[in-house]
Order: sequence, then structure tokens, then C-alpha cells
Amino acid sequence: MQARTQLVAILGATLLLLVVLEMVRRRRLMERYALLWLLSAIVLLALGIWTGALRTISHAIGVIYPPNALFFIGIGFILLLLLHFSAAVSRLNEQSEILAQRLALLEERLRRQEQSMSSLAHGASDSRSAELAQAAIE
Repeated sequence: MQARTQLVAILGATLLLLVVLEMVRRRRLMERYALLWLLSAIVLLALGIWTGALRTISHAIGVIYPPNALFFIGIGFILLLLLHFSAAVSRLNEQSEILAQRLALLEERLRRQEQSMSSLAHGASDSRSAELAQAAIE
């Protein structure tokens, strides 16, 4: 691998690693998601530094120019991350629907209770008025 390409790969992977660590430190990225990003950055950094492993992997997958194998591996990690996040978003969407349905049921139950309490209060005041009127007549 050429020195310039290797330097760019090392700097890019190091920058990714530092950004992920900073996002975790500032609580902008949850630890369980950060682990995937950290793994990706570490693998890319290791392959950027250890060119022998990158050459071996590139020959094993049939790529002639080793830096292209590094990009291929990086894109593979991105696809895995996208798949993982798609599953997480799907799960959250399903949970949101369930919560919205439960909220609607609770609101309906509360509305019915308020109506029954209101009708009981009106009924009690009407019967009290009738008792007072009856007492006044007698």
C-alpha cells in the first residue's frame, strides 16, 4: 500500500475512533451502539497500520489493490451498521405503536370515568335540590 494512502486510512480511522469516543463522553451516543462503531474504527485502523494483513485479506477476496480491500471492508461494516440500526428503528417503531394504543385506551377510560363522576355529581345535586324543595313544601 502506498504511504499516502496508508496515512489517509490511518488518519481517517483514528478520527472516527476519536469522534465516537467523544460522542460517548458527551452522552450523544449510547454505549451499545458505540461498541459497533468502535469495533469498525479499530478494525479499519489495524488494517491501515498492518499492511501485511490487508494484503492477505485483499488476495483472499480477490482484490488486486489492497487499499480497495480496505474500502470494501469499510463498506461492509457500514452495511452491517445500517442493518443493525434498521432493526433497532423497527423495534422502536413497533414499541411506539403499542404505547400509542395503550395511551388511547387509558384516555378513553379516563374520559368515561370523568363522565360517570360528572353524572353522579349532577344526580346528587339534583336529588339534594329535590329534598330541599320537598322540605320547603312541608
